[in-house]
Amino acid sequence: MKAPLSWILDYVDVPEGTTTDELTARLTLTGLKLEAVESPGRDITGPLVIGRVLTMEPEPQKNGKTINWCTVDVGDANGTGEPQGIVCGAHNFAPGDLVVVILPGGVLPGNFEISARKTYGHVSAGMICSAMELGLGEDHDGIMVLPPDAGAPGEDVRTILGLDEEIIEFEVNPDRAYALSLRGIAREVLVSVDGASGFRDPAIRETPAADDQGHPVVVEDPEGCPVFVARRVTGFDPGARTPDFMVRRITAAGMRPISLAVDITNYVMLETGRPIHGYDADKLQGPIVVRRARAGERLTTLDDTDRALHPDDLVVTDDSGIIGLGGVMGGQTTEMSDSTTSILVEAAHWDAVSMYRTGRRHKITSEAGKRNERGVDPTICEAAADRVVELLVEHGGARVEDGVTVVGSPPAMPVVEVAADLASRVSGMPISEERAVECLRAVGCEVTGSGTLSVTPPPWRPDLTDPQDFSEEVIRLVGYDLIPSVLPTPPSGRGLTRPQQLRRRIGRTMAGEGFVEIVTFPFVGPADLDALGLPEDDPRRDLLELSNPLSAEAAFMTTTLLPGMLRAAGRNVGLGNVDIAIFETGTVTVPRHSGPAAILPVDRRPTDAEFEALDAALPAQPLHLALVAAGDAVSGGWWGESRPVSWSDAVEAVRSVAAALGLDVSASAVEVAPWHPGRCAELSVDGEVIGHAGELHPKVCQAFGLPKRAVGAEVDLDVLIERAVHLREAPTFSSYPVAKEDVALVVDAEVRAADVEAALREGAGELLESIRLFDVYTGDQVGEGKKSLAYALRFRAPDRTLKEGEATAAREAAVAMAAKRTGAVQRT
Repeated sequence: MKAPLSWILDYVDVPEGTTTDELTARLTLTGLKLEAVESPGRDITGPLVIGRVLTMEPEPQKNGKTINWCTVDVGDANGTGEPQGIVCGAHNFAPGDLVVVILPGGVLPGNFEISARKTYGHVSAGMICSAMELGLGEDHDGIMVLPPDAGAPGEDVRTILGLDEEIIEFEVNPDRAYALSLRGIAREVLVSVDGASGFRDPAIRETPAADDQGHPVVVEDPEGCPVFVARRVTGFDPGARTPDFMVRRITAAGMRPISLAVDITNYVMLETGRPIHGYDADKLQGPIVVRRARAGERLTTLDDTDRALHPDDLVVTDDSGIIGLGGVMGGQTTEMSDSTTSILVEAAHWDAVSMYRTGRRHKITSEAGKRNERGVDPTICEAAADRVVELLVEHGGARVEDGVTVVGSPPAMPVVEVAADLASRVSGMPISEERAVECLRAVGCEVTGSGTLSVTPPPWRPDLTDPQDFSEEVIRLVGYDLIPSVLPTPPSGRGLTRPQQLRRRIGRTMAGEGFVEIVTFPFVGPADLDALGLPEDDPRRDLLELSNPLSAEAAFMTTTLLPGMLRAAGRNVGLGNVDIAIFETGTVTVPRHSGPAAILPVDRRPTDAEFEALDAALPAQPLHLALVAAGDAVSGGWWGESRPVSWSDAVEAVRSVAAALGLDVSASAVEVAPWHPGRCAELSVDGEVIGHAGELHPKVCQAFGLPKRAVGAEVDLDVLIERAVHLREAPTFSSYPVAKEDVALVVDAEVRAADVEAALREGAGELLESIRLFDVYTGDQVGEGKKSLAYALRFRAPDRTLKEGEATAAREAAVAMAAKRTGAVQRT
């Protein structure tokens, strides 16, 4: 909302010497935030004076344009007292008119410097200005002609045009519609600025009583339109010019002057906050009826758009049909024009919710709609209509017709019970009951009672409906800047939960392994799963669809973190960051297909059964860990050769996470998309599968813009966290010597190395310290369909040196168990 300072001060007095900065600072502290302070003449420098046109000689040019060679009296402003010769291309003035002249050396907005220069065969010493060139409006078709009594030639014109006026732009929150008017801003000045007084409410005026002689109006939907006021004037001069002060103020407020009748309705709307609509009364046919639209009805609005109406739209009709969208925009059939002499003034109060929905439904944004949809004072309809009539008579020569139509009455404001000490308890400031009551009455509330106050908000504040709303009004007037800054004392005995602690441990472990954490959007589309190469029957294709997705290409909640991870990795590679190692911990969404969730009641606490039913309807959201790496795992240099990432790096990263939780991970070969066949490991803990890791399929790497042999992993963290060892024991070290035993076993090619290792570990017993697969051989020496697995076994006792034969016996027991479990034969 833009408001000229002088217009604000028409309605409220501030202490002498109060600066604009002081005024806006105080308003900002009480909630009416300053956006900017502007001055139309700020960018104009140099001599800008009144000039009287003495002569003007039209001179046609070869290009078809006709210019005027003028002599203009600018008094002594040019230093000589002689008339100034100026070339002007406009034709809307005549000798004897007073105009605005900027002389050589002056600068107009846009850093447009004025100098004496030869043009069209003359030396033009200055320029006769239009409103647009001065930054006072958008009219550039003609120059600005001043009133005959504006002043003497040569006088500075800045004060006359209001170029020195300061225009304050406020950021108005949606719940403070009253501040979209000078009336509301002046009221805020009154309660915000120390020493402000003398509030003159433009909506308080004597108005004629309603009678039966006015234009007939029928309101069929009083909830949608509680109040409808109509007044009529005749004999209006459609050619009457909008007074300069009104043009300047409307323009300063950010609106465009159109015609006197329209400008007056806009002026009163800015003044009081009440939107006004004017009809060409001669075009009306029969009584006005306010109702809801019917199916199939249409209306061509003032913006020349044919609109299909909705049954929820409030419309204004007469015997000819629909003539306007109530409170949003009028229709073309009754539009005021340059021949209108009879005007019916409408000042009606409309339901804010209906106005909002109608405006959004038809995508109409207007100054009137902006106010109606936020809530306007319903008690000032008669005053606003009377003010419009007054201005039409004063400036347009109109005659007031007998008859005042008033249908309905303003809805009553609710009475809210508010604890007198609520503001004090909320803010932490010592605010007495007397001070709280004083603040509430200052903003227009009616207050009765003691201890528990009965508060009735003023009609221009429909946003005040809850006790906390009133406490905020008290606090903002006392001063937000006075609220003490007190750190709350945290209760003892609380901290991170066990899952939270383990998640942090996992993050630190991944960072220690050289991975960088990222966060991606949890949304995917079928194309993402196609890029992963998932088969049609893969359970990860069972997706939960979003009702209002951010993108049609990603309209589902993801069941895997890999698409977002791979997109991020591909984006990094595309930007030149080819050596990457990233990870993410986040939830995925697995639909349960249990039907829609029930809508819980709001008038009572839901029962435990209702909560359980709601939880059952929610999809499962397990916590996953995913990682992606590409490029070099170890950079090369003077210290040695580089090493590219391999599938084992992905497996080892997961094992490191499990080890940090006190768990051991087993890996076995499996074929699962999106990993490369033969280079994918199924990871499990205590026999339960937790995820997969390995080298990504070449087609997947190509689809996401990654280099070949990029690797990835994804595991279920919920399983790991659930099985995590609560207290990790410190590692123990034995000072006794280790016994080394190696064994090579021949097994069928399809036997998994993990199964052989598990059998060896079980058979070796407690003396086994470690086991490591160090060689895999296939060839003629082991036979077709066979493979040789070589393991290094290390035995050690924590409290003694092993006796001769103990390590051998343990090795033979391990081999025997492997033979029993997997059919292994020791290779000799």
